[in-house]
Amino acid sequence: MAAAAAAVPLRVCHQEIVKFDLEIKAAVQDIRDCPGPLSALTELNAAVKEKFRHLRGCIQELEQMAKEQDKESEKQALLREVENHKKQMLSNQAAWRKANLACKIAIDNSEKDELLQGRDSLRQRKTTKESLAESASNITESLMSISRMMSQQVQQSEETVQTLANSSRTILEANEEFKSMSGTIQLGRKLITKYNRRELTDKLLIFLALALFLATVLYILKKRLFPFL
Repeated sequence: MAAAAAAVPLRVCHQEIVKFDLEIKAAVQDIRDCPGPLSALTELNAAVKEKFRHLRGCIQELEQMAKEQDKESEKQALLREVENHKKQMLSNQAAWRKANLACKIAIDNSEKDELLQGRDSLRQRKTTKESLAESASNITESLMSISRMMSQQVQQSEETVQTLANSSRTILEANEEFKSMSGTIQLGRKLITKYNRRELTDKLLIFLALALFLATVLYILKKRLFPFL
């Protein structure tokens, strides 16, 4: 029961890490596709920073849980997962920086083109930006849908693991009951064997007593009936 209770915060922590990792990837894609202006890019970056803060906290919490594990094998396995999550976070940070750089270059180029072109070009650029914004929204929706599917798969896997754990616990309990019944049967067998030996001893004693009694009767009869012998 203690192991099952301890597994609950670990499972929640894993889910949070997966969720924030997918959200960061989606947000980085939004930054890469951001058509501008710089204020919109700033808002996206603020959201990404907040998600990184939550992700970093979850990873630190998982690392602390790993250090508190009693079994060394479980501790090392969790620490390896922590290292993998840290590497993934660094990879996301690198992708975030590249996306920002590409987006700023694109915005700068866009602003330069708008300065060189007239009003017609500005109207066309606005239409393009709206199209890009719609595409970014569609991509974000697709990524969120993937995130939800992965979360459902993770939950199904956890339920399967829990079912296997319950089955294993039931088998162990049945094994313990079998051992207890085996001990009771062995004790009963010993008692029966002891009883049989006692019964044999009692029969032997009765036989000896009866023989002694008959010998005594014969002796008395001999003395009474044949005193001269």
